[in-house]
Amino acid sequence: MKTKATDPLVKIPIVTPQGQFIARYSEKGLAELEFPVGRASARAVKRNDVPAPIRRWHRATTAALKNVLAGRPAGKLPPLDLSGGTEFQHKVWNALRKIPAGETQSYGEIARAIGRPRAVRAVGGACGANPIPVLIPCHRVLAANGSIGGFSGGLDWKRRLLAREG
Repeated sequence: MKTKATDPLVKIPIVTPQGQFIARYSEKGLAELEFPVGRASARAVKRNDVPAPIRRWHRATTAALKNVLAGRPAGKLPPLDLSGGTEFQHKVWNALRKIPAGETQSYGEIARAIGRPRAVRAVGGACGANPIPVLIPCHRVLAANGSIGGFSGGLDWKRRLLAREG
């Protein structure tokens, strides 16, 4: 069976005051970031078992995540492996990365920004499929009427992230 590029090679926890996130890395970079769920934890990974590039990427991921959770800009991100997404999703995710911290846009504004003004629902679907929430800030996208909309990490997380960013 062929392995997809987004199949994680290494799964490493990131412990924060808000809970334990799980970062998954492929040979291309950070492939997924999971929100804390209950008391579930990733299996401990021995430092020597992790390739040096992934150790560097994990340090960058940890710093970026902790910055965003503290209401600061993410700073330098590791390489992102978004190879599991479609061309449309890539356009949406790139547009999301352009929304400054502390600002929001509507799903319709994102649709217009990527040249697909009628694809509002598809933009919502791409936001929901975002494999690296928080660092690709889909939490900054709201419904047209200003309501909070949905969020893969849950609405409590979306509210907290938006409140931290001001």
